[in-house]
Amino acid sequence: MKLTTHRISAPLHTPFVTALRTATHAESLLVEVSDGSLSGWGEAPQVWKVTGESLAGAQACVEGPIATALEGLGPDDLTEALRRVQNATAGNFGAKGAVDVALHDLVARRLGVSLHGFLGSTVDTVQTDVTLSVGDADALAAAAKARVADGFGVLKVKVGTDAVADVQRVRQVREAIGPEPRLRLDANQGWSRRDAVTAIRALEDCDLELVEQPVVAADLEGMAWVTDRVNTPILADESVYGVRDLVAVIRHGAADMVNVKLAKCGGLAPARTLLELAREHGLKTIVGSMMESHVGVGAAAALVAAYPTSAVNDLDAAWWLRDAPVTGGIRYDGDLIRLPFEAGLGVTGLSV
Repeated sequence: MKLTTHRISAPLHTPFVTALRTATHAESLLVEVSDGSLSGWGEAPQVWKVTGESLAGAQACVEGPIATALEGLGPDDLTEALRRVQNATAGNFGAKGAVDVALHDLVARRLGVSLHGFLGSTVDTVQTDVTLSVGDADALAAAAKARVADGFGVLKVKVGTDAVADVQRVRQVREAIGPEPRLRLDANQGWSRRDAVTAIRALEDCDLELVEQPVVAADLEGMAWVTDRVNTPILADESVYGVRDLVAVIRHGAADMVNVKLAKCGGLAPARTLLELAREHGLKTIVGSMMESHVGVGAAAALVAAYPTSAVNDLDAAWWLRDAPVTGGIRYDGDLIRLPFEAGLGVTGLSV
């Protein structure tokens, strides 16, 4: 097998603003694993404020220790290849995730089946929410109405910059869209535990579906304190990368739900483990995405199709791109992601 890396910088049609950062482009490393005639694709997004991994680091990891670990293996040695990828280096979950997905994609292509079919699914659509970036109340309300008109039934509002102003903004969004669309909040670690409880309690009459990562990732005691004092389900995101993190969340009673992301946990194989572990311990689940392209989102959507989650998933990242950096793959139809009928991820190459 030959590993090739491609750096992409895909412009967004609208700036993406959170409590942690402002993004105008999706910066990713696409990984191509080839058997000489067919190629599988995976993606490692660069999200400095979340994973801390860079394109340069991911590229060095893929082309160095991971490529070395895979030497001598054939394209159908999937189980052994996945084991070697995870053991090739500490950390570097984005790079591992990209190669993990590319290996799955390649095997599915060699078998002539879609990736979601290879994972065991006959479902070819997956529903997603859509995110409203941090902004003033009027801008958020206008964006919310526009997204509902676009066909989205679940809106995620980015908060976490100022608890008092956040309450006002969310209330204005709810008034603008009416009672039917579901609202979820994502603080991206931006609140203190006391501000989180105050803000969430003040908004519970707005019928919030969930609140994601209200406090800093390492403060599991603080998140448990929040979880115990509000009625709205709390979703752990940045607090959970792998199994040890999820076990810690479970032991602390820190959250009601967990957001599993391929670039945080290291790919499809670890993600399946996390989803099963959460389910066994009574935590609800969603699958999310970083700011990534149709490759990473397509893999996450294939996972969801085969391993249904407890709530609508957070897979709108590629919707934000002005143009797709690859040909083929998933496409958006309102709040549905339509999975390809072609083999693997359905990606046929780069378009940039």
